[in-house]
Amino acid sequence: MMTTRAVVRGVGHYLPERIVPNSWFEDKIETSDEWIKSRSGIERRRFAADGETTSQMAAKAASNVLDMAGFQADDIDAIIVATSTPDLTFPSAATMVQAELGMTRGFAFDIQAVCAGFVFALSQANALILSGQAERVIVIGAETFSRILDWEDRGTCVLFGDGAGALILEASNGDGSNADRGILATDLHSDGRHRDILYVDGGVSTQSTGTLQMQGKEVFRHAVEKLVKTAHTSLAKLGLQGDDIDWLVPHQANLRIIKSTAQKMGVEMARVIVTVQDHGNTSAASIPLALSTGVAEGRITTGDLVVTEAIGGGLAWGSVILRW
Repeated sequence: MMTTRAVVRGVGHYLPERIVPNSWFEDKIETSDEWIKSRSGIERRRFAADGETTSQMAAKAASNVLDMAGFQADDIDAIIVATSTPDLTFPSAATMVQAELGMTRGFAFDIQAVCAGFVFALSQANALILSGQAERVIVIGAETFSRILDWEDRGTCVLFGDGAGALILEASNGDGSNADRGILATDLHSDGRHRDILYVDGGVSTQSTGTLQMQGKEVFRHAVEKLVKTAHTSLAKLGLQGDDIDWLVPHQANLRIIKSTAQKMGVEMARVIVTVQDHGNTSAASIPLALSTGVAEGRITTGDLVVTEAIGGGLAWGSVILRW
């Protein structure tokens, strides 16, 4: 039976020029390159330049993916930006991207689900396409987490970086089988009872910016359990298992979380895209950055079954399965 699928037509990214190695932190806090690598797998990350904003990075990633896919801005019906670090309280970063691209039609909006933001945004873009409200959607994850870090907290400030990644989804016809290209299954969750293990202690209504606060051990425990479960739920919707996955592209938060999740899913690390060593945790940008890297390196190719999964503050978590 003919069915509509949201198919990936291109992927791209943008990273700030400034590379910050682990050694940069050594004369600022009690830490070392070895300590950071052993606990997170991170070796370096990028920080946005002074005056460089989330929407600017998002627009550059979007421009790159438009070029890759061979589209013009006005070929796009909608822009969704997943971010927890927008330029302004309002308007949305997405409308700023829309203006920067010169897109004079369609609509744009932000999604805030922290590190799970890109998975949530993919799901919403898929829904827009399946409902007929949009034919082509740019989905972007972009963050400047370096602006909300406590530089005296060695447990958090060494973990995060800045960047942006984007992909284009386009409506296409499929036969309704797992062999179709495009998004095949999604699974989303949140549980506000766990807000205190990962949050920023400020915001508009408290008239402060705040900094990121995290209970690392609790986050780790929830992350592995919930990421494995959501991935299995999405796979079960398709009658698939871990052996059927060509590429696992997880949120790049911590190498230990990535390895533990892959092991419990029965996916060997050779089939996992890992970029955390170079980017750190870029929150909503981490999955599209990893996807773009995997494609650029020739690993992710047309027809591959890709599983993405992420968890972030809220807690919010979920997974998306797509055939590239």
